[in-house]
Order: sequence, then structure tokens, then C-alpha cells
Amino acid sequence: MFLQKRRRQIFVNGVDSFDLIGGIPSLAGSVSQRACSFCGARVVLYPITDALHVVHGPIGCAAYTWDIRGSMSSGSELYRNSFSTDLREKHIVFGGEERLYITLMELINQYSPSAVFVYSTCIVGVIGDDIQSVCSEVNKIKCIPVIPVMVEGFLGTKKDGYKIACDAIMNLIGTDATKKLSLYNINILGDFNLAGELWILAGYYKKIGIQVLSSVTGDGKVKDIQNAHRAALNVVQCSGSMMRLAKKMKEKYNIPFIKVSYFGVEDMSIALYDVANFFQDEKLVENARVLVKNELKNLLPSLEFYRRALFKTKAAIYVGGAFKAISLVKALKLIGVKVVIVGTQTGNVDDYKLLKSICDDGCIIVDDSNPVELSEFIKLTKANLFIGGVKERAIAYKLGLGFCDHNHERKLALAGYEGMANFAKEVYETVNSPVWQFVRQYKVL
Repeated sequence: MFLQKRRRQIFVNGVDSFDLIGGIPSLAGSVSQRACSFCGARVVLYPITDALHVVHGPIGCAAYTWDIRGSMSSGSELYRNSFSTDLREKHIVFGGEERLYITLMELINQYSPSAVFVYSTCIVGVIGDDIQSVCSEVNKIKCIPVIPVMVEGFLGTKKDGYKIACDAIMNLIGTDATKKLSLYNINILGDFNLAGELWILAGYYKKIGIQVLSSVTGDGKVKDIQNAHRAALNVVQCSGSMMRLAKKMKEKYNIPFIKVSYFGVEDMSIALYDVANFFQDEKLVENARVLVKNELKNLLPSLEFYRRALFKTKAAIYVGGAFKAISLVKALKLIGVKVVIVGTQTGNVDDYKLLKSICDDGCIIVDDSNPVELSEFIKLTKANLFIGGVKERAIAYKLGLGFCDHNHERKLALAGYEGMANFAKEVYETVNSPVWQFVRQYKVL
């Protein structure tokens, strides 16, 4: 069922006793679901809405990552464009620095962006174009931040791209101090506003009495990010992509950080309480209590219906980040769904220890899985619901079971109490769709 060299990356809860290993390079030949480091940097930086995003490389790299996050914007739509220097054979032979310079000058003149991110690609790493010097020259002429993102895809996995993106963001932070601050303020790191979640969260914090100074990077604005060093606290939603940035800001600006999840009733409530308690103001804490009480009063009765309807459902989860997987397990338990498979692309040993503690015996926990493994695990556990991203959708449909999108492209807000209601409804409607009576499902082993 699996390659023997991956034995330490597959764990059956209640049966195995070893520590599941995470964060290691993919095994050659396993056809990992992971993406490259270039992709990782793009998914982090792309939602900065008023910046110009220019890919220095063949057109395929820009096409592959265009609109890679369905991040929504409250202002500029510049980020929706995907620009490329479109390197051809002659540029590979003679170099593409001149083409990059001309491209940047023309685009800045046409679009007047607040900043520019220039992404290197594999072929640029091979031919050795000096992107840094070109960016520096354009920066001096145009007097706006022009930031090279040296993220050749062969450098590693998506997680390595996250780190490089965080370093690129640090070039913006601390370069402006003009935004008006309230008494209590935070940065939200790692929410990408895929379907408007950031606006839901900002609404909660506003009711409590806390200002969201900047969001890195969902609905991101260059000036807000430049002012991010003035916040009192960094609240890290996606630790896989943003923990490096939080640690760097603590080191350079002495801003403390906490890890939270905004998915599910329990984690959402804990996040609000943790942020309110940080400021040691009883009024903020009381405001948080009132908000949580009112939200639960409206939400919990509706979830009881789903608990009764879904108690026989068995779910498989495979997502990028471990924190997301942990929240999904908790949320599914709340609506009566049993999790029989849970896996991630970027989890570490500690993440998997936590997953073990909240999963039922018999649950298969897997790191860096592949389509063959996932398909066989689904057959083995008789799962009838798959929750994952765009690459997992095909696996679910080929096996004839319901699929819920929990990745970059979704259009349904899943954060907060509203998001939990949306999620429960989506799971219920997916599992109980009449289409399954006409679909040939997989044969159980």
C-alpha cells in the first residue's frame, strides 16, 4: 500500500507507538501532493492587493500560479493580474536581465503600484540573472519598494517558499509609521481572506474593542504592512506559512505572538479570549465573553440537527497545514462526523503528536501522502467524505465519494461562527446529495 521508506510517515492511532516524522523531503517516486518553493512564495505574497507581482521566467510559471489564492480585496484589484517576462530560448542563452528591467519600468509606469515583488524561477536560477541588482536599480529610479523574491522552485517544497516570502515581507515592515493607531491593536498573520473571512474576524475584534492594524497577507495593503511593526501583538492563524515572520518581528521589533485558529467553535472562542486576555483589560475580556455567548446562542441549536443527521459519516482529511487539520478534526467531531484519515503536507513531529491526542483509535495519520496511498486508505477505512484541496478533489470524485473544498480556491467563508454554520451545512449537503445513488463507488478491500 505504501513505500517502505515512508513507513515512519504513516501512523495508525491506537496501534502504532512511534513518533510520526514530518517535514522531511518527499521520497523520489512517491508523486507527492506537495508543490514547489516558488508556488509557496506566490500563495503567501499574492494577496497583497496593491502590489505588482512579476514572475521572471517562462510564461508557464506565471500561468501555473495565476490567481492561485481566491483572496478577496476591499480595494485594489491589481494583484489579480499575473505578469511575466515570458523568457524564451534567446533569453536563456544571452540572459534576461535587460528584459526584466524593461518589463518593470513599463509596468510601473502603467499601473503605479505601491510596491513590486519580482519572483525568480528555476530557469533563472540556472542561467544566473542578477535579479537583485535589477530590482535595486529600478527602486532607485522609481522610488518604490521593488523586492526580489529568490524562490527558484528547485530550492525545496512549498514550505521553503513560505520562509522566503516571509523574508520578502520583512523588507516592507517598518518602512512607514503614519497609520493612525487605536489603544489596542493587532496584526493578523496567515489569514488570506479566501472568501471574506478576514472581514468576519475584523468585525469580531471591532466589537471587542481591538483594531486590526494589518493583515499579512489577506486583503493586504502595502501601507498597512509597512506599519505592522507598530502593533502590540501578532496573532498567527496559519503557523506553517507565517511563524517565521512572527519570530522575525519578535526579534527585530519585540512584538509578542500567539498561535490561534479561527476555524470551529472551540478554536474561534479560544482565539478571541486569548487576544482579549493579552491586553489585560477587563472590559475587553467581558466584551469577548458577551460576543462568544451571543454567537453560540445562535449557532449551537442549528448544529444539533447536523449532529443527528451525520453521526454515521466517516471523513478523510488531507490539507497543507497541520493547524488546519487539527481544527478540522475538532469541528467535525462537533457535528458528529468521525475522522478516519487525517494527513498534511507540512506538519512536524509536534503537530502529529497533537493530532494523535484528538483523533480516535484506528484513525490513519499520514505525512506527505500521495494519490495511491490516499485512495487505498479511503477504501480501507470506508470513508464517505473527503476534505482537501484542488488536487484531492479528483481522487474523491474518481472514488465516487463526496468532497468539500478547504483550500485556496473555495468561495465559502469557513472562519468564525458564521463559517462553522457554513461548514456544517456544506458537509451535510455533500454527504446527503441524491447524486450518490447514481455513482459507482469504490470497491472496499
